[in-house]
Amino acid sequence: MLNYKQLYYFWNVAKCGGVIRAAERLNVTPQTISGQLGELERSLDTDLFRRTGRRLELTSAGTLALRHAEEIFQIGNELEALLRQRPLGADLPFRVGVVDAVPKSMAHRLLKPALELSEPVRLICHEAKPESLFGELAIHKLDLVIADRPLPRELGVKGYNHELGRSAVAFCAAPALADRYRKNFPRSLDRAPLLMPGEGTSLRGEISHWLLKHDIHPHIVGEFDDTVLMKAFGQAGVGLFPVPAAIAAEVQHQYGVSVLGFVAEVVVRYFAISQERRLKHPAVIAVRQAARRSLFIDDASASSADRSVEAD
Repeated sequence: MLNYKQLYYFWNVAKCGGVIRAAERLNVTPQTISGQLGELERSLDTDLFRRTGRRLELTSAGTLALRHAEEIFQIGNELEALLRQRPLGADLPFRVGVVDAVPKSMAHRLLKPALELSEPVRLICHEAKPESLFGELAIHKLDLVIADRPLPRELGVKGYNHELGRSAVAFCAAPALADRYRKNFPRSLDRAPLLMPGEGTSLRGEISHWLLKHDIHPHIVGEFDDTVLMKAFGQAGVGLFPVPAAIAAEVQHQYGVSVLGFVAEVVVRYFAISQERRLKHPAVIAVRQAARRSLFIDDASASSADRSVEAD
């Protein structure tokens, strides 16, 4: 069995850049650390360091060991913090960031299963721009980020993209406007008054690409970062507006609008982004399972494949 004390000494030597600095940090003798490192290497039957002049450098095995040691001690720190902060019998905190481009009704449906667990959960939900939320995820202020696009590699934030599902897009409008433009859909969108999500959102990009591909040129009368506000203008008859097909029925009921038609070619994806490759938080697991089981299952564009992509 792996000796975690020896692994801790190895981790400190690798982080400090040498035995003497690690010994000072841990308040032990260099001989103690050297002896423990030797024992660890013998038990693993491999060298973790090689000496280059007066310096120690990680071998390929050492680099692999360091990566896993980082995860092991990170999990240990998280566990300690969680147990210290959570009194016995208190609700399990579930800290979630929701990217502002994700429709609020979609976010509600995705997160609701977390509140239906047998173990009480206290949901702490923040809405913000993706860059801000990814930064909070990186420093462990969030357990999960719900987003409409994967974590960009160029941000340099360690995280894993767990795809929740995919949805086609429905175009909705106030009933009178829907009746007017339903015939010959989607060609009827040409020169039709259209409300669009704000620039930079996944849905905006997908729709813009699709319109250009099919030479359809609507009259864009409004652009909205807040999808709730976009729906309110649509409800008032200002223009047609797109929504994920997965929540189209809910949007019709809530806003009293009608669906003109569905566009399977335009697909919006939703992700649960965490620092865990293997999900452990029970609320995160509940969110993912429920999304795949019920929210996207009837959508023709939903993917049944399980995609977890490292974005480190």
